[in-house]
Amino acid sequence: MTTVIHDLEYRRARLDDRDAITDLGTRTLEWLDDPEERRFFEWKHDANPFGRSPMWVACDGDRVVGFRTFLRWEFIVDGRCVRAVRAVDTATDPDYQGRGIFTHLTRAALDELRDEGVEMVFNTPNANSLPGYLKMGWLIVGHLPVSIMPTHVRSLLAISRARVPASRTAVLIHAGDTPRDAFADHDALDDLLATISDIHGLRTRRFPEFFAWRYGHEPLHYRVVTAGSSIADGFAVFHLRRRGPALEAVLCDVVVPSPTEPAARHLRHRLAREVARLSGADYVLRMGPRTITADPFVRVPRIGPVLTFRTLRGWTPPRLGRWHVTMGDIELF
Repeated sequence: MTTVIHDLEYRRARLDDRDAITDLGTRTLEWLDDPEERRFFEWKHDANPFGRSPMWVACDGDRVVGFRTFLRWEFIVDGRCVRAVRAVDTATDPDYQGRGIFTHLTRAALDELRDEGVEMVFNTPNANSLPGYLKMGWLIVGHLPVSIMPTHVRSLLAISRARVPASRTAVLIHAGDTPRDAFADHDALDDLLATISDIHGLRTRRFPEFFAWRYGHEPLHYRVVTAGSSIADGFAVFHLRRRGPALEAVLCDVVVPSPTEPAARHLRHRLAREVARLSGADYVLRMGPRTITADPFVRVPRIGPVLTFRTLRGWTPPRLGRWHVTMGDIELF
């Protein structure tokens, strides 16, 4: 659908808009004008197994002056699949600031997504963009809980100095396996996922193609540690980044067989310890719902991102404590 507001045309983006979108992102979002940036964009928005990202543009004649992109996602909520999107990339040409382009693009997108059967939008906006989302009907679910595990006696000093934003680029590491190698055996990964019991609440719909895509872009430097000789024995995905002077290992996903919860908890703890050993990080960071846990992870209050959502079809997501999401689900990429 095409709409004209204040002489600007708002419409669904086409493939032939890609160069103009890339140029706008380069000028406003610090994207790099090189083939690697384009490969990243294509991996993120075209190769997603949940579906290609829908995009909208604002045009002044032939000139693209704004764009808005949503990343397709799917959740399992109490046994039912819920189609969702994550609000991600957006940009407005500096010459057109103050004309409501972001708001018009977003509202046009929500109308079309609703008609397509998408039930909700979620994202983790920063403090600058949060007020704008709230004005458009987004609601705050809460601060996602983050826990850390110190790895050595000097960790507390490193942690105390790490109260700054994390670096945007991952630190190269060769320990563990590449996601390409680790997730190549889809049958073994299927066998592992089949052992995991359903949970009450919300989690990402996970399947072999999802893991291969989500962690498979090599420049992001994700690594995989397995609990045995096969991926079916359980695994952890992590990457390294700098946070001030500290080296942080981000525990993105841990998937283990679940014959009993104590056995699963022991295996998750063992994998986290292996990530700490292999990475050489000052601490390991993960999503963790409890203030004090049975393992060495301790929750750090109110440092996690703010989770927000917008319902599109009258469906209300569960309260924060029933969002069973991982760092891999939520971190910006």
